[in-house]
Amino acid sequence: MSEETSKKGICYLVGAGPGDPGLMTLRGKECIEAADVVVYDYLSNPEFLKWARPDAELIYAGKKSKNHAIPQGGINELLVQRASEGKIVTRLKGGDPLVFGRGGEEAEELREAGVDFEFVPGISSSIAGPAYAGIPVTHREHCSQLTIFTGHEDPTKAESSMDYSQIANAPGTKVMLMGVERLRTITEAILAEGADKDLPVALVRWATTGRQETITGTLTTIADVAESVEFKAPAVAVFGTVVNCRENLNWFEPRPLRGKRIVVTRTRKQASRMSRELRDLGADVLEMPTIRIERCQGDDAREFAHLVAEVHSYDWLIFTSPNGVEHFFEAFYTIRNDAREIGGVRIAAIGPGTAAKLKEYHMGTDLIPEKHVAEGLAEAFEKDAGSIENTTMLWVRAKEARDVLSKRLHAAGVILDEAIAYQTLPETDDPTGAVKRFREEGADIITFTSSSTVECFLDLGLSIPDETAIASIGPITSATLVENGYDPDIEAKSHDIPGLMEAVIELANEKPFGEED
Repeated sequence: MSEETSKKGICYLVGAGPGDPGLMTLRGKECIEAADVVVYDYLSNPEFLKWARPDAELIYAGKKSKNHAIPQGGINELLVQRASEGKIVTRLKGGDPLVFGRGGEEAEELREAGVDFEFVPGISSSIAGPAYAGIPVTHREHCSQLTIFTGHEDPTKAESSMDYSQIANAPGTKVMLMGVERLRTITEAILAEGADKDLPVALVRWATTGRQETITGTLTTIADVAESVEFKAPAVAVFGTVVNCRENLNWFEPRPLRGKRIVVTRTRKQASRMSRELRDLGADVLEMPTIRIERCQGDDAREFAHLVAEVHSYDWLIFTSPNGVEHFFEAFYTIRNDAREIGGVRIAAIGPGTAAKLKEYHMGTDLIPEKHVAEGLAEAFEKDAGSIENTTMLWVRAKEARDVLSKRLHAAGVILDEAIAYQTLPETDDPTGAVKRFREEGADIITFTSSSTVECFLDLGLSIPDETAIASIGPITSATLVENGYDPDIEAKSHDIPGLMEAVIELANEKPFGEED
């Protein structure tokens, strides 16, 4: 028996929550990180896939109405097969796997095949959707009972098993999942059983995400309202007087960037911070990793390790990116055991983002230029650091870094060594599905955080539509955009992520999207 098949496999049936990445459970994230195989469905946020190992097998098994990537029977067989090979399989299911998620059926198949499994509950859209629309599903002044039902039954059944009389006469709040396409039929059936025709109803679409939309009406009117605005799935329907609470409790939808689709281009790892801050402002974020950072190999790697080991012998240590800081200290603490072994070297950082990364390693900075570009750093050395002739400096840089800084320092008489810490490569995969969405749906704003992200974005064969506004992190990135035929609509005043965030908000406020200049 091979080593692979001798291992004991397991399948984690994980609730991926309603869509907001912050609502994924810690246990669910652990299961994704550990997985050899991730099988994910249509309603599980594809951004969770960035937590998967680079060598993990990713399988889309999404099911939309009349469009199943893999039939349910095939999904069951797939889970059993992969886990029987000794693999860790994580099955990502939107919401909770056991709330109309067929997780119970998949677990029965696994048990019958002798495969271990684990249920990992998730936050169901039946409660999260109303909550993000400002509707509490229970409230002491309105109700103390909650009924959850599905509007989508097994199509192989000869007749419906739904008892609309019980639904119509049940006290409290009723929440329906997966019933938008049959909304008129369902509301008419509930009305026919004597329900209050003026009962408030709300529909919440793409709940908890920047794409969230909510419409309201009554049991009599909601189908007409939905049809008039072409309201489509996926949506949650809420029936009950708690819907009236929305007028005072609608906390999520008034956020300043709600409904604005914003593309974040950066590395897969680094995009998360900016994406999270944009989501907090209500944006629909397309996190599009266009570059990936890799350690240098071969002679570059050996030379880098040697220079890191000798850092204590230099007068200045220069960092021009947070990536450089991270790679330097990973190598330093592999070679050295004590932070004091860095010696008396002074540290220069190109900007506040790089300085913030240094603080994570409990390192201060002796020099930060006013202009956060290579030219600004060279000027700061020339003006603020005193005479730098015959000064020894170690510059930690990317393999593709511009040579502006080295030329200026050499001209000033500096004895400069360059430690190549990493290289920037194009990201050819589409791990979050953002490239596909951008091609199909476009965006209101696209952000660029470096020249590399511009070049690698274009290498993907993408273009920027005229109606999409462009936000640039700084002058070098703006110059690269102009060289490629695009004029940025705004450039960050502070050439870092907080500055770019401010620029995006300013852009959103000064130019309503969808309007001509």
